[in-house]
Amino acid sequence: LEGEHARVTVVQIAGVVARRIVCRVGPGDKLTAGERFGLIRFGSRTDCIMPRTARVSVHPGDRVVGGITVLGALA
Repeated sequence: LEGEHARVTVVQIAGVVARRIVCRVGPGDKLTAGERFGLIRFGSRTDCIMPRTARVSVHPGDRVVGGITVLGALA
């Protein structure tokens, strides 16, 4: 995800058992803040890589909800 001032990388990683990932966007698609771009469940995970200057709002083990939970703020 690339904005005017920063770039955030999101990686969806399928779980060993259920491999349940759906990605609804492709390269060049435009997204708005809070917009869902895929589905992930059943032991799969999503990694979100933010710039070092970002103020992270969540911690390891926190439960997050797509489109609702704020992961962090870009400085």
